[in-house]
Amino acid sequence: MTSNDEHDVFFIREITRPKVSNPLLAPVENVALETGRLHVTVERVAGRPVSEAHVYDGDLCRLGSHASNDVVVADPTISRFHCRIVRERSGWRITDSGSTNGTRVDGVKVTAAELERDVIVAIGDSVLRVMPTGRGETVSVPARASFGALVGRTPAMQRLFEMLARIAASDIDVLVQGESGTGKELVATELVQRSPRAEGPLVVVDCGAISPSLVESELFGHVRGAFTGAERDREGAFEAADGGTLFLDEIGELPLALQPKLLRALEAREVRRVGTSRAVHIDVRVIAATHRDLEREVNRGRFREDLYYRLAKVSVRVPSLRDRVEDVPALARNFLAEMRTGGEALWDALFPPSIVAEMLAFDWPGNVRELRNFVERRIVLEDVQLPRRGPSLRAATSDVGSVPPSGVDRSLPFRVAKEQAVAAFERAYLEPLLTECQGNVSKAARAARMDRMYLHQLAQKYGIRTSPRK
Repeated sequence: MTSNDEHDVFFIREITRPKVSNPLLAPVENVALETGRLHVTVERVAGRPVSEAHVYDGDLCRLGSHASNDVVVADPTISRFHCRIVRERSGWRITDSGSTNGTRVDGVKVTAAELERDVIVAIGDSVLRVMPTGRGETVSVPARASFGALVGRTPAMQRLFEMLARIAASDIDVLVQGESGTGKELVATELVQRSPRAEGPLVVVDCGAISPSLVESELFGHVRGAFTGAERDREGAFEAADGGTLFLDEIGELPLALQPKLLRALEAREVRRVGTSRAVHIDVRVIAATHRDLEREVNRGRFREDLYYRLAKVSVRVPSLRDRVEDVPALARNFLAEMRTGGEALWDALFPPSIVAEMLAFDWPGNVRELRNFVERRIVLEDVQLPRRGPSLRAATSDVGSVPPSGVDRSLPFRVAKEQAVAAFERAYLEPLLTECQGNVSKAARAARMDRMYLHQLAQKYGIRTSPRK
């Protein structure tokens, strides 16, 4: 998509999709995937004793006052999306979704905690007993080494491939969630390539890269004279994607004031260019992606609840690399094959067992993107090592092993105490670093040898001020 009008830079780009070079592998066997099982008993609601037992089979259980949650608790002191319990590689983990009154596990207020046994969870003025059993239903699905360009044999990826295979042939709108660098755009591309709209246009809009004053024009277009500098009519992303797919990347960055207009466009499947009241009907499938926790954003009033549900007809969560670390060697081999030829001899030379062992022990906060960058650096520099960084327990131990464990509350469960200690370390590391770098995230990331986006996420998590982008 090109233009000669008033915008020097466009954040809408139309992708020319190559044919799938790594097609969906034919199933060679079936694999048994076991879902998780939670027993949740609601013992008190808004201070009143009750007894409501829930048995939940799945890997994600959401708790809150909104009717869409898996466990609904009718308590006015509970947020709409209060917290979630997720089965991860290491076990079950409860995470507060930015609730107003917080989440307590066995009396301790937590932002996130691993559940190793039966616990009492207090949310608002209500109390629940959570009993993770770890074993639920077993489902047999085709075993796949890849789904197009997506690679992985771990249970987390097999579940993802099974879900993608089911929804790819449909025309339903999809919300893709996951941390930065997990491959959300790649998931969207694979869905498009296998959809009925594969031959139609695929238009990508990076909602986080557009100036707020231009977002409406970029999405819906404008007519000549609609605003200063609008020298001719211009179609927006929705019209450009007519008959195909519109991928809204980083939808969580969309300004709140524009969200009602996007909601109307999605519901009515029509848009109005800036400067006119004439509606243009469009036929598009919308795939949105974000690294943000949209339920948390809804709780904080930064994302519209109705727009969230309109986008998340089907929600796909891409696992982080640390939750499927066993896939690291296969991913690295795949990247090496894409970048260089040389076969096993080159692999053995660049990735001896000692390096592979370090890769398997690393936490990969930058996810698959960071792994790809590491492979590329090994090709160029050969002897490059994995960086040392705060979030890695192994790295933290080697760097600050002489620091005495002061302030550790031994009355807490080990994992809760460890999380608090890691959080304290991250804050103590980042605050002076960003102060020295005058809030410049890119400069701080280079100094710490860590992924810029991950550093930015940690700064947001701890409320550390950073300088705005220019």
